[in-house]
Amino acid sequence: MTWQPLASTENLKQRASILRSLREFFYQRNVVEVETPLLCSTGVTDPYLDCMKVDFNHRIGYLQTSPEYAMKRLLAAGMGDCYQICKAFRCDESGKYHNPEFTMLEWYRLDYNHHRLMDDMDELLQLTLKCPPAQRISYQQLFLDFLNIDPHLASIENLKNIANEKAPSIASTLNAATDTKDDWLMLLLAELIEPKIGFDRPCFIYDYPATQSSLSKISDDVAQRFEVYVNGIELANGFHELQSSEEQHKRFLDDNEKRRQLNKFIMPIDQRLLTALKHGLPSCAGVALGIDRLVMLALKQTALQEIISFDTNHA
Repeated sequence: MTWQPLASTENLKQRASILRSLREFFYQRNVVEVETPLLCSTGVTDPYLDCMKVDFNHRIGYLQTSPEYAMKRLLAAGMGDCYQICKAFRCDESGKYHNPEFTMLEWYRLDYNHHRLMDDMDELLQLTLKCPPAQRISYQQLFLDFLNIDPHLASIENLKNIANEKAPSIASTLNAATDTKDDWLMLLLAELIEPKIGFDRPCFIYDYPATQSSLSKISDDVAQRFEVYVNGIELANGFHELQSSEEQHKRFLDDNEKRRQLNKFIMPIDQRLLTALKHGLPSCAGVALGIDRLVMLALKQTALQEIISFDTNHA
């Protein structure tokens, strides 16, 4: 039985150095480090994320997929600019770029929108990856450039035709009874666009379709959010954060309906977060970044197993 760490001791020491530089990055900007629970009474309703359940003291709890909800409660209580480096858990398969337990960096800046937060992220990437300033391209322009189609105006049939032409083996995996336009857009992005972006420099994609708003504000029929890619790998997901408790509650319900259609467990809704939003979340933008992937790229490695001590198969 293998007992040794997967990563070399040199890689683990360099990882520690990167974590120290990240903390210094936020210290220099007066962003406060916080801690929040990893085990909570609720989890995310996102149809495409699955929380790990934990049975304790005859109760069911959920290991958090990110510290977002608890950090927003801190923001509503007046914490101000803050960040957290913590473990997060998702029921993903293990692989080169996935481990069910991983390390996340999440931070929030008051009075920022998603564009200003991209400036923050760009500076952090230049510091850790020693890379040029990032490219920024709208979701709409990205699809026009790569697939010659406007994602906001295209019909589901248009998207299906492109998928069947350019990625037939992947297109056949979607369930025709439950697929939506967003399902096809996400498939096209993942299979035909993501693997080609972020190689010369990081690539920010911003202003997603309103139907993919998640926890972001919507303006001019687009979701005020971004994702950033390096070498075809998604690193982070950022939002100009939604402040309305009523709208957030509606989105939770919509998520659970989608989960029902996908035959997934219906998640309890986080009433504490909704109450905090009702009390008043300050205008802010927030982003979650996968530290394991960041370290992997910074050290020019090809798999997470080369920069973490033990993956779940060796824990």
